Amino acid sequence: MDDKVPKKAYLALAVGVLCIGTSAIFVKLASTPGTVSAFYRMFFAGMALFPIRLTQNNLSLPSGKVLRLIALGGLVYAANLAVWNTAILLTSAAAATLLSNNSPLWVGLGAMLIFREKLSLKYWLGLLIALGGMFIILGGNAFQELQFNPGDLLAIVASVLYAAYMLITQKARARTDTLTLNLLTMLTSTIVLLPVVLFFGHQFTGFNTRTWMALLGLGLIPQFLGWLVINYAMGYLPAARVSVILLGQPVVTAILGIVLLQEALSPATITGGIMVMIGIYLVNQRTKTKSAPDAYTKPA
Repeated sequence: MDDKVPKKAYLALAVGVLCIGTSAIFVKLASTPGTVSAFYRMFFAGMALFPIRLTQNNLSLPSGKVLRLIALGGLVYAANLAVWNTAILLTSAAAATLLSNNSPLWVGLGAMLIFREKLSLKYWLGLLIALGGMFIILGGNAFQELQFNPGDLLAIVASVLYAAYMLITQKARARTDTLTLNLLTMLTSTIVLLPVVLFFGHQFTGFNTRTWMALLGLGLIPQFLGWLVINYAMGYLPAARVSVILLGQPVVTAILGIVLLQEALSPATITGGIMVMIGIYLVNQRTKTKSAPDAYTKPA
């Protein structure tokens, strides 16, 4: 392999982390309902990815069973985006990103229950640390008084939905190429989200220039470009190393939130965030077998 390839892979991964770190920022800037920003994220990304898919020599579709798994995964992914984008509008960009990135915790539990995967001590230690971090971010008083920030709770729900997406599409990822899987997921999510937007009567068009630019950026930067360069890097770098570097995503979001949104970080968010990232790092090294899906940090 060319000596320059690893350097290009690390550069691509760094660009990918920066791209996906902008996701919550674009949602905040768009200030549209979560279902609307989720729809345009999938729509614009799918439009950008479609021409690339056409350049492939093999344009055949997966088998019926695989298609059904992808369709179900697309439905769950659409729900994940709609819930997470709504969460972002109700809490800080940093908190929403940190809490939604806990999906590896639920993937591990799901893999244990569904695929009978044996989990290492590192997983259970990481689970406890990450849960402790979430407890701190949510606030001890919130548990005592049962008065939680709805945005924080929705972000956790989004992490569970993303874990469900990973588990549902595990076999599909093994039987089709990544480009086809992601394009079909985007197509399914777009089709699912459109009637939801119309049903709730949310404004769908007629936005100002700033909103359109934010929606376009949401689709093209974190969803399209971020996914593209991260998958390129994963072709050359070990998944474990990629998962560690992807932990930089919440840091990027937090910094951008301070600079662009004037969102100050509370001591609880900083402390809990560090614990969550340490926990996710340990959880991502959870497997004793190779049966379960890759649970690297969610590319939000």
